[in-house]
Amino acid sequence: MNWPKFFAMGGYAVYVWSSYALAAVVLILNIYLPLRRRKKVRRLLREFLRLKEQTR
Repeated sequence: MNWPKFFAMGGYAVYVWSSYALAAVVLILNIYLPLRRRKKVRRLLREFLRLKEQTR
């Protein structure tokens, strides 16, 4: 297999590899952002429940 020719993608390498990179970024963000949000929501919920217990 001719690797330089493969990576050149017949002259369309810029479009092909940039679309792969964009897809990878979107997939990574689809994993990272909900995990980060979950952490924040759990922290806020713990704080809310702690304050609620103090008012009893």
